[in-house]
Amino acid sequence: MEINYDNIKVIGFDADDTLWVNETYFREAEDEIGRLLSKYETPNKIDQELFKKEISNLPLYGYGIKAFTLSMVEVALELSNYTVSNKTIEAILNIGKNMLNKPVELLDGVEEVLENLSKKYRLILATKGDLLDQERKLEKSGLTHYFHHIEVLSDKQEDNYSQMLNRLEVKPSEFLMIGNSLKSDVLPLVNLKAQAMHVPFHTTWAHEQVTEKETNGKDYKTINTLTELLKLIN
Repeated sequence: MEINYDNIKVIGFDADDTLWVNETYFREAEDEIGRLLSKYETPNKIDQELFKKEISNLPLYGYGIKAFTLSMVEVALELSNYTVSNKTIEAILNIGKNMLNKPVELLDGVEEVLENLSKKYRLILATKGDLLDQERKLEKSGLTHYFHHIEVLSDKQEDNYSQMLNRLEVKPSEFLMIGNSLKSDVLPLVNLKAQAMHVPFHTTWAHEQVTEKETNGKDYKTINTLTELLKLIN
């Protein structure tokens, strides 16, 4: 079924792995901590324990690099039976700091798309994670001036989006969300009767993955690159 975008007045964009590279740095960090803790466990076991720790810490720490770093420290302590050296803890903290200092690498076509769409639509940035880090990345990106509104959400569930749309006085039928995560950027909006487009990134955090059953019967469009958006709605 063809999806109609004629009623769209406001377009929301996810940030991480939609506008710029993010998840790649987490995969690199996981490789690093795997090497650091190799005397205690296999890389696969370390990766599994880190993921479990991240998920259990979400209600306390939320999303982002700082939360990830704290989880890495906890895993190092537990897997080493609390014998891990101060030097190794320092190395883990430095992994987190290096992630925070990464350059902002825009994905292909991002500025072209935002420049074109901002002439016709009200654009907003709707992301989740650590406020300070997201503000830093946005400033480094040079994209701030394209957005009418910027929102850093604690999570991206239906209630979060519903409250955001109410604050912006935007009807769901007038809103289109663009993002790389089906779980966070697409399905919640479809459930709210808004529109959503999926732009896959080459790597996805396991927590953001969904099953075929969850997407079955949901009306959304998948595009391979952000620039395809211009042919569909501009």
